[in-house]
This record gives sequence, structure tokens and C-alpha cells, in this order.
Amino acid sequence: MRKTYPLVFGLLFTLTSCVVEVKKSKERSVEEEKQGILAIMTAQEKAWSNHDLEGFMKGYWKSDSLKFYGSNGITFGWDKTLANYKKGYPTPKHSGKLNFKVNDISKINNGAYFVMGEYHLKREIGDAKGVFMVIFKKIDGDWKIIADTSC
Repeated sequence: MRKTYPLVFGLLFTLTSCVVEVKKSKERSVEEEKQGILAIMTAQEKAWSNHDLEGFMKGYWKSDSLKFYGSNGITFGWDKTLANYKKGYPTPKHSGKLNFKVNDISKINNGAYFVMGEYHLKREIGDAKGVFMVIFKKIDGDWKIIADTSC
């Protein structure tokens, strides 16, 4: 009987170690995914601040199924969303310098996260700010915004 204690203890230690390693691996994976999403948002800040609205839109899913919900209602589609940005921010004075403040990134399921935060535009014509919630989904290996609610 006493000979089985070391065997049982060794087996339990091995199983516990495996569970801990799987958990750490998942945590690393989630953190890497969040960093990937933040990198896209950083690229969007830079593009917007250079009045490169097409570059800003690279973070969005280029699809007619993209959804943007703002103060003027819902817009469907990448092209219509870009057209609205061009209409609302026709010059660098209108677009200004963009900064995001991310307050939360939460996993919805494998391959999807929602991001909640604030945006701040420093502009010659007057600063603007608001809040947003975007949904990122991994599509063909890239993180893309599939839905955006900003106001």
C-alpha cells in the first residue's frame, strides 16, 4: 500500500502540472490576441491622424455585412462607412489627431472579442470625443472590426 503513495502522488503532480500549463497557454493566447487587436487600433490612430481614411478602414471587415451604428443610425457596408467618414471628415482639420483609450477587451468566443473605450479627436476646428464599442472577429487570419457603435 505504501508503495502506491509515491505513484499516486507522482501521477497527481503530473496531471496538475499539465492543467496549469494548458491554462497558462490559453492565457498567453488570449493576451496575444488582445495585443493583435490593440496593434490594429494603434495603426488606425496613426492612419486617421494622417487623414488617411482608407488606411483607417483597413481595420474594418471589407464587406457589405459590416455594421456601423452611430448618431445618424445604422450603416451597412464597408463602402458606405468609408463614404460617411469622408463626408464627415473632409479635411485634416476635421479629422484631427485621434487617440483611443481602451477600457476593456473581452473575449466573446474563439475568434471574437469586443472592445469598449473612448475616442478623442484633437482638432483645429474644435475637439471631439465619445465612446465606442467594436466587435473584432478573426477573418482569414486577420482581426477585423465587424461591428462598430460609436457616439
